[in-house]
Order: sequence, then C-alpha cells, then structure tokens
Amino acid sequence: MTEPPQPPNQPPTPSGYGHLPGPPQQGYGYPQQGENPYAQQPAHGQQPYPQQPPTVPAYPAHGLQPPAPGASGMPPKKKLTLLVAAAVASLLVLGGVGYVAFGGDDGDPKEPVAQESGDAKPSGSPSVDKGDGSGPGGNQQTDLNAGRKQGEDKVLWLKTTKIDGPGAGVATKGQWVVGDTVAKTVGKTIKGYAVADGKEKWTITFPAEICGMTRRTTDDGKTVVMYADSPSATANCNQIRMVDLKTGKEGWSKEVAKESAFDMFIDPSLAMTGDVVTVNRLTRATAFKISTGEKIFGSPAEGCVPGAYAAGGGKLIGIATCNDPDMTVEVQDADPATGKKTWTYRLPKGWKVSRVYAVDPIVLHLTNASTKENSIVVLGPDGKQRTTLSGEGNFSTECSASHDDTLQGCATAVVDAGTLYLPTKADIGKANEIVAFDLATGKAKWRVPAGEGRTLEPLKAANGQLIAYRRAEPNMGGEVLSVPADGSTPTALLRHPSGLSAPIESSFYSPQVDYADGRFFISTSRLLAQDKDEKLLMVFGK
Repeated sequence: MTEPPQPPNQPPTPSGYGHLPGPPQQGYGYPQQGENPYAQQPAHGQQPYPQQPPTVPAYPAHGLQPPAPGASGMPPKKKLTLLVAAAVASLLVLGGVGYVAFGGDDGDPKEPVAQESGDAKPSGSPSVDKGDGSGPGGNQQTDLNAGRKQGEDKVLWLKTTKIDGPGAGVATKGQWVVGDTVAKTVGKTIKGYAVADGKEKWTITFPAEICGMTRRTTDDGKTVVMYADSPSATANCNQIRMVDLKTGKEGWSKEVAKESAFDMFIDPSLAMTGDVVTVNRLTRATAFKISTGEKIFGSPAEGCVPGAYAAGGGKLIGIATCNDPDMTVEVQDADPATGKKTWTYRLPKGWKVSRVYAVDPIVLHLTNASTKENSIVVLGPDGKQRTTLSGEGNFSTECSASHDDTLQGCATAVVDAGTLYLPTKADIGKANEIVAFDLATGKAKWRVPAGEGRTLEPLKAANGQLIAYRRAEPNMGGEVLSVPADGSTPTALLRHPSGLSAPIESSFYSPQVDYADGRFFISTSRLLAQDKDEKLLMVFGK
C-alpha cells in the first residue's frame, strides 16, 4: 500500500447519543487532525427511517404494516484492483448463474399463530400468555403454512406488536438466542420468548431507551446492554446494565464515567469476551468485569489511544489513533486483565480500520476515504501482517441488510480457523455469491452462487462447514443451507414455506437473523410504531 493524500477533514459533533445526520464516519479512531469534535456527524451507517413504507405484497389476514427497505443508491460498476469495492460499493455482475435446487423432507402443515408481543411500556413482570392468538390486540389466527409445498419446512410462530411511538419509529436491533429462550429488544424493553412456541417468559424494562448492545453472551447466557441516562432527545448513552437472558433477571447497573474532557458518548458500542466487556465510543474506551461491573481499565491519556476494542476468543485488540501530525491509526493487542499492549501494527497514512472480521485469527478490513481504496489483511498472533486478500468481486462494507456499522458489526462476514467467508454485493433482482478466502494464501478457494435473483448470506462456520441463509423473496421462502468445506453443492437444512409466509419473511426491515438448534430466527431492526400491527419476530423449524 502506498501513502496517498490524507482524507479530507470531516468535522463531527454529538447530538444525543449518536443520532446524527450526515455521511458516515470512515473507520475507527480520533477525529481527523483539524476536526472540531463538536461539529455534527452521523452515527455509523445510520439513516432516517422512512415515515411511509412503499407498497409491498399484502400480508393475508394479519393487517401487518410492511417496513420500508433500506435506501439503495446504486453507484456505477467498477473493476476491482483490491478485494473490496470503494467505500461506496460497486455492484457485482454475475453471468450464467443457474438456479440451485435443494431437497428437503415434507411434513404435515401446522397452524402457527401471529401473537401480540405487548405494549411498548410493559411492566417488569411477564404478561399473560397470548400464545393462542386470542389475547389483547385482536390478531386473527392464520395458517402461515398455507400453500406450503412438498419438501418445505414450517413457520413455527410469528410475534407481532402494536405500539405507538415517535415519528422516527422505535429501535429493535437486539436479538439473542440462549438455550430455550430468544430475547428481543423493543425500545426500552427486552422480552424473552420460548423458542418452541413463542410464549412470553419474561420482560426487563429499562429507565430509558436501549442504545447499545453486543450480539455476544457469556457461556451462561449473560450480556451487557447500554441505555440512555434520560428519556430526553439530548440524553447521553452512558448507562450499562448486565442482564441474564436465560432467566430474565437484571444484574448490576452503572454509569460509564468519562475518561477525559474530550470523551464523548457518540455512536457507542460494546465488545465482549470471557468476563470482560468494553464500552467503545468516539475517542475512548473503558473495560469492565461482566460478573461484577468492576472497572478494569480505561484508555490511556496520551500516545496512541484506543477508541474501540474488538473482542472474541478470550482476546482483545484495540483500534487506536496516534497523537502525531497524520493522526495515524494503530492496531494493538490488549491484555483483557490490564489493557496493556505487547505489539502494535501501524497503518499507512490515511488508512483506517473499518471492520474487524475476527480477533483469532485477526482479520481486518481497512479503508482509505481519500482514495476510496479498501484492503483486507490478516495479522499473525504477533501483530505482523501475514497476508492481504485478493480476488474478483464487489463487497459492501455494510456486509448485510442490517447496516450495523459497529467495529464488529459485519454479521455476514464469517471466519473460522483458516477461512473468511464473504457475500458479494448484488443489484436488486440480481444474484450474489459467497466467496471463501484462504487466510494463509489470501486467495479465493471457492464460490457458491445464490441462484438466479437470490441472495446468500453466511451465518456461521461450524465443524468445517459453512451455514448460510438464502434470503426469501415475496413468492419464495428462504432457506438455511450447509455448504461443505470444499464449496461443493449445498444441502438444505431448512426450506421455509413459499405460501402466505414468504412475503412476510422477505420484507423484515434490516433483519437480524440467527440459526440455532435447528431453528431459524428473523426479526426487524426498527418498528414504524404507528399504532398498527407490525411483525417483530418470526421463527422457522421442522
């Protein structure tokens, strides 16, 4: 990599806890030299939620309001010289991709129920069971498996909600599957549902809106969430609380103190590993024990200061900005017990870390806002660069429909011991593919096409195989696929029904997805909250 001109200054400023207008930030670290840290700038990847959704196929017998899809500005196509496209991603054009058919077992249709998930401000105790569809809210019992074809599996249940909220809607980004419970956030609540039938098990209500979370949990089902210090529009997202997602019980709560006068809780995020959680924000980060809430360490006062940590596999790495004329970005390892570093990896001038795909092994997505270049590099355990990945295809730094722009927010970039799996970007109505890259050589090992007009997203890698989701279309249900280690023909683990449920599954707004214990979970990331029934969480299985 060369040292092109430094990116132009983009002045950032806090407004509330990260709901800021303007273009997204490029990478992690301090504001660029000369920037005013109090000028306005948006949260990563955040876009206003449309007030009126576009027309999509109607939902039979539910009256659910279809969510608005994310904005899709389509830049011109571009031949790549690096692995990924420019920060404004180009589009992949695939030719001659055939439809891939997958088999499955048939079964008797079952009548799942659209269920009311409760008021936007539920009490702290579990609500009355509404699992039969006859509870408050007036939902009609509907067979979502009507029209199910031979070989297709079943909708197990659908959870809906009817709430009234602010014009921008209500955020519902959190989703965790822990044992026999799936937990989902709505505004300032987390609700736990039984994975088998969707019956409500518990509710936790926070004093104000939930504003930061991590998809990770401890081995025994605990996690940490952030919430605002007041209900006002100018609130700070600086409160954290530990919750037990298995039992619905709350643990410790505390306010995250500033590490310096310039410490601002803009676009905060969390990273977890072992018994450590880090609270990341614009220029500083603080680590706490998950078990007790005790502070372990904070960012240093000078030198190369981490504003964010990435975590996983018992390891932490910090993304720091150095106090030098070029505001150089540095990657550091960090001892989870003390925060002390033993190695550093310095980026060339103008380059930043956009994503951390994995911590063990370390796989980084680097971007340069000035030159619009991208690169994916693999570091060894000593912080030395092992390989730079290369291959044909256009890949979005957003990585998935959920537009999660946190440091580890690329839910569809999956890494195992020796392979990175990335989905390519595709135009509307065009197919994409999943590309497997060998981390030792940096070369593409294989590609699996989604099939004509379809989209594939990696979910997880396990036992040498990749688990992927082929997203639903209005007239076709989605599929959960297992791709062999050699990239040969995938096998369908679940084939979702193509009848009444397909237009519902295909139109979740910025969906959060999980596959666990033979069940597939999909939920929305935001509700319109206009006092009309909206889908919240849908579950598929055998």
